Amino acid sequence: MSPEHGARRSRVIMVEPALTQLTKLTASETHRLDRAIVAISVNPELGTEVPGTLLRDYADEVDGVRVIFFVSALGSITIVAYVEA
Repeated sequence: MSPEHGARRSRVIMVEPALTQLTKLTASETHRLDRAIVAISVNPELGTEVPGTLLRDYADEVDGVRVIFFVSALGSITIVAYVEA
């Protein structure tokens, strides 16, 4: 990777439960959530595995957000299943 380019990010897709929750957030909460989603798109190994599933649970205690997601087999797509802020 050349120095002028950052880390490759995966494409982020939100499914219905996450989209519904997103509509309930304030602008401030959405901003905090955006930072978490960018971090996950750069490093999809963030968070902890949910036992018995393909899901990962990422909670940022500083920003007060939580994202439940899974990543496609090739790591090019991150599917967000749930968000809270």
